Amino acid sequence: MFQTTPSAPPEGRHVLAELTGCSAVVLNDPAGLEKCFRRCAEEGGATLVSSHFHHFSPQGVSGVVVIAESHVTVHTWPEHGYAAVDVFTCGCPETAEAVMGLIIASLHAETVHRTSFERGPYSVPQRIPAFT
Repeated sequence: MFQTTPSAPPEGRHVLAELTGCSAVVLNDPAGLEKCFRRCAEEGGATLVSSHFHHFSPQGVSGVVVIAESHVTVHTWPEHGYAAVDVFTCGCPETAEAVMGLIIASLHAETVHRTSFERGPYSVPQRIPAFT
């Protein structure tokens, strides 16, 4: 059973984005994406901890930037010009929004579908019905 405290702040902000119409060359470059995501995290106000980006054969990249506030991740499908990006930060919700905005601007997507929601023990019961 969840205990809720309506006046308690959320633990974090999770921002998800579906980016289409991106350059296949950019989406298939793990070193370039890592540099971009690290820069966006730092410029957005996050504290860098580490990062790892992996190139798949024949194409595609998965990457994570670990930040003190949580994480920034990406998985790309260059053949479709598509990237799935998520940014999760604990504490200041503006940091997650800022980091995502910088990533979106950097990847020059033609179309962006973006959503965000609060994460944490106090926000879950108010947003997700209980499983039976």
